[in-house]
Amino acid sequence: MTLHGYRHSVYARIARMVCAEKPIAYGWVEVNPFAEPLPDGFLALHPFRRVPVLEHDGFVLYETVAITRYLDDAFPGAALQPADPRDRARMTQIIAIIDSYGYWPMVRQVFSHRVFRSRLGEPVDEAQIRTGLQASHKVLDALERLTGPDGYLAGSAFSLADLHVAPMMAYFTAAAEGQAALAAYPQLSAWWEAMRGRQSLRETDPESFTG
Repeated sequence: MTLHGYRHSVYARIARMVCAEKPIAYGWVEVNPFAEPLPDGFLALHPFRRVPVLEHDGFVLYETVAITRYLDDAFPGAALQPADPRDRARMTQIIAIIDSYGYWPMVRQVFSHRVFRSRLGEPVDEAQIRTGLQASHKVLDALERLTGPDGYLAGSAFSLADLHVAPMMAYFTAAAEGQAALAAYPQLSAWWEAMRGRQSLRETDPESFTG
């Protein structure tokens, strides 16, 4: 099995975390979707030029949610999707929330402008950070209300919901403003404190990952 991805991508990291949790061995092909030109043949794998892409015995799949569910269904190991219909629906809801409403403000605005651009010596847009923080609070509030009593985001067990949110939270809290924003949400903060120590998150850190 091969994963094509960009090591800085939260979505590629989600797929790598699932592989770590199951665990599943895979080959890694580094692809920067923002670079020109793209590697030969990549658009044949993903016409929308994003990552990750999975190849498994001739089967090609893109879109992170499709990939992570396939990995969970097709390979042995710990189940990462709840059996209970309501918990599974909650898992799907949380993934949709972070994708639809959290990724852009938390990652592309707060993290990218405060942390990533600073590392690259690129201009930082403070207005983008302020706008991102404002939108992020609504997302954090929704997740705070949905976090389960057992400390997981969906139901009573660790699931794809936890894996989907974690890389975005890692980037968000890399900014001081993100850390301060999260501190206002005690249940979500407790979830993140536990999640930060999980091996699958540590070993997929983009700063140390080499493929």
